[in-house]
Amino acid sequence: MTALRKTPVALISDAAPFAIRGERAPDVAAREALLDACFGANRHARTCQRLRDGHAPAEGLAFSAVANGQLVGTVRLWHVTAGGKPALVLGPLAVDNACRELGIGAALMNHALAAAKARGHGAVILLGDAPYYARFGFSAIKTGELALPGPFERDRLLGLELRDGALDGACGMIVPSGPAAPKGKVAGRARKLASHAA
Repeated sequence: MTALRKTPVALISDAAPFAIRGERAPDVAAREALLDACFGANRHARTCQRLRDGHAPAEGLAFSAVANGQLVGTVRLWHVTAGGKPALVLGPLAVDNACRELGIGAALMNHALAAAKARGHGAVILLGDAPYYARFGFSAIKTGELALPGPFERDRLLGLELRDGALDGACGMIVPSGPAAPKGKVAGRARKLASHAA
């Protein structure tokens, strides 16, 4: 009789120098610092921020990339109505400058899109660089009749259908439709905006 033995599993750091997991409460301060470093102090004034202000991310669709116990990447998806069609808006996607060559941004995108599809969402919209996001299937084909609540560059408004036809006939304003953020988070953001304005 041959004895079965368990082979230990070794994690090779070069193969997976980071891990992606659901965002946790302790990640939030590090996430805010990372977003400030990537997008600057005026990031709260950007048009897509109007879709996030006062709202919580879609349930189960906020992710952190962690390396050596530190947050090095983040992405969230938010509920919106895109010209009457239910959708998600993705963003911001941010990666620590010191980790840009590790593929964290692509891994976060693929993870977030797979999770959104698994949860039954039909479409994702974002405002971003078309050549970068085209590799994930995003295009401007079905976003030409949509608008954002503020200035934006038309060729950067991109969409991806996770379910065929989810953006068919989408026309009009993209507006937030998700749950409200807990009161403490809204108040904290308002204080931060006030301090930047002063």
